Amino acid sequence: MSVSFFKRILKELPPYMLKPTNTVIQVAFSFLFAVFFLNMYVPFSQTSWFELGKSQYFYFTAGFILGALVILIVSRILLYHLSKYIQMNYLVYLIWCLVEITLIAAVYTWVTVDLVIPDFKDVSVIWTKASFSTLFALGIPYVITNMYFSIVDKNNTIRLLNFDNVVSDEVVKQDEKKITLFDNNGALKFSVSSSNLYYIESDDNYIKVWYTDNKKELKQYMLRCRLKAVEESFRDSQLVRCHRKYIVNMQKVAVLRKETDGYHLDLDNEQIQSLPVSKTYVENVLHVFTDERPLLEPIDESNF
Repeated sequence: MSVSFFKRILKELPPYMLKPTNTVIQVAFSFLFAVFFLNMYVPFSQTSWFELGKSQYFYFTAGFILGALVILIVSRILLYHLSKYIQMNYLVYLIWCLVEITLIAAVYTWVTVDLVIPDFKDVSVIWTKASFSTLFALGIPYVITNMYFSIVDKNNTIRLLNFDNVVSDEVVKQDEKKITLFDNNGALKFSVSSSNLYYIESDDNYIKVWYTDNKKELKQYMLRCRLKAVEESFRDSQLVRCHRKYIVNMQKVAVLRKETDGYHLDLDNEQIQSLPVSKTYVENVLHVFTDERPLLEPIDESNF
């Protein structure tokens, strides 16, 4: 496996993958898909007993379905709360899903060996088939739902638009860009020229957009959106994450200062206090200053 693969799998998990509404949709779809798959799989396996019709296995089937659903619900609740205390990445999420699948397969094996087919002695055969079928029954809907959530997130959260194709009664420069912000539901809420935007501040589940209007007066606009979504949507642009609470427009930075407590950014507006640069994001900021310096205001090197 390449180094790039390990870098990708260790990346922080996108917020939409743990969003409560998306989790409910994923669990519901996965559950329905699994029930359908297992019913289709029964005729092709000697150790399968999964039946929803009137048969001697109905109560075992109903009990197993209820137990598997409880496992999924409890697991996702724990995962959601755990994500508030530790940084979740793709590797942790993958391991978590595999543990869910293993646990459900173990329950199926136990019910089969101890209750449904007690005469069947080869537990390894049942365990292997149960693991395979559970991996297929849950793995496919997990992949489908996460791909769907990714598409929705990319299309509806936040976009960076060229101003060239916008019809307006104002004279617009060809190279001017418009930063358009959407809320968590995909509704267009705010649009501002990149030349007027200073920084974006996190406020719990909301963000505050600090900008100047046509009269050069400093304003703020608040909308329901996560700062992480802004960071991901405007990656490789002039908007750079400098702190867990701030994303700054690097074109508005006048001075980068290094103090005893770390780096600070002074913007070209005296009404705005300097923004701190945390250790987590200091490389992002320094990279812009070293590699994209022509795009920025002159740097006060006497402070380094």
